[in-house]
Amino acid sequence: MELSQLRYVQAVADTGNFTRAAAVSGVAQPSLSQQIIKLEKELGHKLFHRLGRKAVLTEAGIAFLERARRILFEVEDATKELGDSPTFERRITVGAIPTVATYLLPDLIARCKKRHPNLQVNIREDFKTPLIRELLQGELDLVVAALPIDEPSLQVDVLWKEALVLVVAKDDPLAAKKKVTGADLAQETFILLGSSSSLAAQVRAFCGDNHFEPKIGSRCAQVATVKALVGIGAGISILPAGAKAKEDAGALVYITLSDAEPSREIAVLRHMQRYQSRGAEQFLALLREGPAVHADS
Repeated sequence: MELSQLRYVQAVADTGNFTRAAAVSGVAQPSLSQQIIKLEKELGHKLFHRLGRKAVLTEAGIAFLERARRILFEVEDATKELGDSPTFERRITVGAIPTVATYLLPDLIARCKKRHPNLQVNIREDFKTPLIRELLQGELDLVVAALPIDEPSLQVDVLWKEALVLVVAKDDPLAAKKKVTGADLAQETFILLGSSSSLAAQVRAFCGDNHFEPKIGSRCAQVATVKALVGIGAGISILPAGAKAKEDAGALVYITLSDAEPSREIAVLRHMQRYQSRGAEQFLALLREGPAVHADS
């Protein structure tokens, strides 16, 4: 049994197709198929149902894939640990949800470049579910996301708590009110992030607590799009207080709701079995300083 065979099984399972798996693995499709057939003969079990162009794991394949992923994960960690020297260039990949990445990461990367010039940080911005999946698969070193997190394989360290505030256009009637309550929003049109967003779920829960179902006009993939639509009066939104930027002053008003102060907790996630490189620990130390800390003078 060879590591390459384990990688081929993982690739086929992930892509559901031998041809795509071969492309991802950088080998010819006949070669990949032969190696998997050879492995199946060695194990005495078929690992995949061949359903035309589709490959589906058998019961034996499901059990084998779990072990194969674990082995590959350990091999990758061992390689990183042995090669992790303070004199070498280091590289990590950090995932963050859109409502954190937008206002946190630019400043954080700037500080990181100044303090740790040999550390290369690659960023993956996405919603929480795909980021957690990639963290579990070993593709990410750290993930910054909002609670709740329900995954026993991950270590969850709360970084900070932040308020969620109402965002309206500068000429919106709500902007002129001295007090705005949750009940005042019942007839408004909401601009939210996509349904996979944890913030969108929290906004829906907030509306439910105030006894109404939000009327959603638009769903967006980026915070900037939400702001742009709110700015032209297409609806209102609820965003983290940290998302407020200087350039918003001409078009947007941020309002703290008077009868409730919705908030969320931001945490950093790590795989409990993954070796934490020197670079990951350095970036983690910067994260713990919080978003309000500015670069060294």
